[in-house]
Amino acid sequence: MIKIGTALFEACEELERERGISKEILIASLCDAMVAAYKKHMHIKEADNITAILDEQSGEIGVFRTKSVVESVEDEDTQISIGQASEIADGVEVGDELQIEVTPEQFGRIAAQSAKQVITQRIREAERNLVLNEFLDKKGTLTTGIIQRVENRNVIVNIGKTDAIMPQKEQIPGEYYKPGNRIRVFVLNVKETTRLPQVIVSHAHAEIVRELFELEVPEIEDGIVEIKSISREAGYRTKIAVWSNDPEVDSVGACIGPRGSRIQTIVSELKNEKIDIVRYSEDPVEYIVNALSPARVVSVDIMADDEFAHEAMVVVPDDQLSLAIGREGQNVRLAHKLTNWKIDIKSVSQMEKAEAENIKNYQEEDAEEVEDRFDNDEINEEIAEEMSQQAYDEEDIQVEEQIEEETSDEE
Repeated sequence: MIKIGTALFEACEELERERGISKEILIASLCDAMVAAYKKHMHIKEADNITAILDEQSGEIGVFRTKSVVESVEDEDTQISIGQASEIADGVEVGDELQIEVTPEQFGRIAAQSAKQVITQRIREAERNLVLNEFLDKKGTLTTGIIQRVENRNVIVNIGKTDAIMPQKEQIPGEYYKPGNRIRVFVLNVKETTRLPQVIVSHAHAEIVRELFELEVPEIEDGIVEIKSISREAGYRTKIAVWSNDPEVDSVGACIGPRGSRIQTIVSELKNEKIDIVRYSEDPVEYIVNALSPARVVSVDIMADDEFAHEAMVVVPDDQLSLAIGREGQNVRLAHKLTNWKIDIKSVSQMEKAEAENIKNYQEEDAEEVEDRFDNDEINEEIAEEMSQQAYDEEDIQVEEQIEEETSDEE
């Protein structure tokens, strides 16, 4: 047996406190390292009956080989005679298994080198598994981290046991990420690598808005108010459709809060990003009207509503056209994402002009049709005259033939 003292156990307990790696894993790693070092030292490739045992009370560790007690030994690596077994332990019988210590002399240095490598590797594997399991559970949720640094336009955020990466496309445009600041991020994905798992987070994901509303609005957390849909252009504007399962609870009012306290907290968290709270409706016309707020709508015509397409024509007053479309089409684009309807917006004057053009085109088509019909009537008259003339000619021929026959008969 090799004396290792109590320092190892103290180190194991410290690692368990600091990194969350259990003491049993470290002790098992040490025993595996001892077995691997023994096999290498003794030039043994495969042997299933070799184990290492650590006595926590005495602080000693040794390598043991399990052998079966037999009358006559045929394989010295796996068998021991009853006579030899009786010298080692009392009361053994044929068929018993006996653990025999085979720890080589001066084995401590060799074992220590091998143990160091194996334990280091096992610690890394245990850390990787701990981080992987923890953040696989956190995938799709909101977490808080501290900005560490910015590398190649990627923001590195410490979120506990590991550093996460926030790619440029997941950042809010124009946002300055200062190292040391706390930030709330959404865990997008967890990728397993040979080292620590790579965690991808986002500061621009629409689900961040959902999580913030669930934190600030008790009715949403209780299930009274339900978030039906969210469309977001991070840093600029968000539309959120809500629905109340209780007729006595106003879904929009619950999200705004007393004197706007709840919505103001969320807006502050999102760096003054504009938020439109929309009342959800199962009626597509009403839903589209609500989604285009704050613009006023004159009418909504459903152009297509089937499994292949959802299209609607929306008419707004002339002074509301730019508001309905939004800056660079932002309002109608967010309304489209929110409702999943393709929305075509026109002003009243544009619709009147389009209708006038349609009437004009219709009248022109009618005139052309009448003219074509007139031309066809003239052609028909010519054909009728030709056919009539041909009929007269045939009749004259028949009369002449009849006269000739009568004349010949008289002769």
